[in-house]
Amino acid sequence: MVYRGKEKPSVEIKLTDGQETAFVPSYSSLDQIQGNVSVTAHTDTKIDQVFITFEGVVKTYVEKMASSSPTSGRSEAFQCFLRLVQPMDDASWPDTGILKPDETYKFPFTFAVPEKLLPQNCDHDRDNDTVHQAHLQPPPTLGDPLTAAWGKSLMDDMSPDMAIVSYAIRARIINGKKSTGKVNIIAEDSKKVRVVPQITEHPPLIVQDGKDDDYRLRKEKPIKKGTFKKRLGTIVMESVQPRPLRLPPPRSEKPCPVTTSATINLRFDPAQPDARPPRLGSLVTKLKVATFFASKPMEEIPSRSSDFHYSSTKGIYVETLTLSTLCMASAQWDKHNSPDSPPRRDTALSMPSSSNPNIPKASSAYKHSLPHYTAHILVPIILPGKDDGASSSRKVFVPTFHSCLLSRIYVLDMSLSCHTPDTSITDPSLHLKLPIQISAEGSADASPNISEDEAQAIARREAGNFAWHPRSVAPPSPEYAEPAEFPSLAPPTPEDTEMATTRAQSPEPVEASTAPGIRQSSDNPTAYSDIPPPNYSVHTFARPSVSSSTG
Repeated sequence: MVYRGKEKPSVEIKLTDGQETAFVPSYSSLDQIQGNVSVTAHTDTKIDQVFITFEGVVKTYVEKMASSSPTSGRSEAFQCFLRLVQPMDDASWPDTGILKPDETYKFPFTFAVPEKLLPQNCDHDRDNDTVHQAHLQPPPTLGDPLTAAWGKSLMDDMSPDMAIVSYAIRARIINGKKSTGKVNIIAEDSKKVRVVPQITEHPPLIVQDGKDDDYRLRKEKPIKKGTFKKRLGTIVMESVQPRPLRLPPPRSEKPCPVTTSATINLRFDPAQPDARPPRLGSLVTKLKVATFFASKPMEEIPSRSSDFHYSSTKGIYVETLTLSTLCMASAQWDKHNSPDSPPRRDTALSMPSSSNPNIPKASSAYKHSLPHYTAHILVPIILPGKDDGASSSRKVFVPTFHSCLLSRIYVLDMSLSCHTPDTSITDPSLHLKLPIQISAEGSADASPNISEDEAQAIARREAGNFAWHPRSVAPPSPEYAEPAEFPSLAPPTPEDTEMATTRAQSPEPVEASTAPGIRQSSDNPTAYSDIPPPNYSVHTFARPSVSSSTG
């Protein structure tokens, strides 16, 4: 039967977990989503099933630009990476399976946001297991303007139209099947929710000097008074990957500012004994937000943006935000006359490798006979908030994540200008690009929802793990502290020696029951015996007694 107009039952999803009045219901890992599905029929309506699910989907598409014609194509991808089904309670089900007119039936549901996805959600080819583990992390809500909210304001999560991650509660009323074999959905409803899972800090990236255009941890620049003038020296700007920016739980009413800091280490190697270090100008810090998307599963974690340009199956979208502009004119240079530390390797991790982490490696033009100068700048990194009043305050940030079809990464772009001594030349070319992560905290009251049987099984398993039990280191009790006494081992008797000699010289076997000194065991094969072979003579030695001394 096909229901039309007023004959169609009405379905409504209502939350009962304290998010009823929330502008956008938001949840983190292990948070429970609770509510009711209200169904009201206008006529007698037979139903077979009420299907309530919590679903998470990813949708991407990549435009194919044709080179020979003005038309373009599109490659799309869709993945339902999460689907939790609510079991139905018989008490809420009508006895006859027929909904009475103008009577409201309520079907409760409870879902918990998972910490990990099932392994079969990422079954494509991968470069390594790290990619697999990253793809099993539930991605945050992304690309949907109706769920990108902070408080009661709609925000911009800096995602393109080509990439969407959405979560929703869906309720469907099913009555039989269609002629095509598919279920017949007579009514349905859905309610979108925002999910920002708990994401912890990952290890720092490995950045190769001169081989990665997306990241740069070190920059050298010669200082001259003019284009055709002699070099006064070389300035070096160096830094490491800073600590991550940690987002508060999504349901925080008064979240604190999201902050971290980066340390910039400067070094000036003079080319002449009387050369002075340059005076520093302004330091501009920007945050580059990069969203990688693909129409087929990605086998690696994106690290090079050039791999996503001019591709028919992959794309990249980048936005840049200015975080701060600081005046560095008051920075002080320190003079060092001691010999420089030995050079380090060409491959640089996101951490210093020299003996002194605050002194950069010498430049390629460094002269060991001359002193060098160093300076250090501590740069605060603060994400813009909704109350800042700037255009960037309308932005909302999601944690760094990598999924099968989508990835989001962040890069700090730091540009420092300096002034050559005794000139008005300003050179703003000292430029670093540091990788930075954004992690997310989970709800403070979130905990796994396990049954009583599961809790007892966990308790029994932990009770059987003796490796974690406390052990006593007290002195032993008196009965174990006294010296041990062992009985003396008597030497073999003449009868034993005579019997052994007879057995060695006799071609006939001797029964084990009549041969003293021979052990009989069903575990040992008959080819093995305590009697030496005939070709060896038997020597008898007196066995010494074992004393009871413990020394």
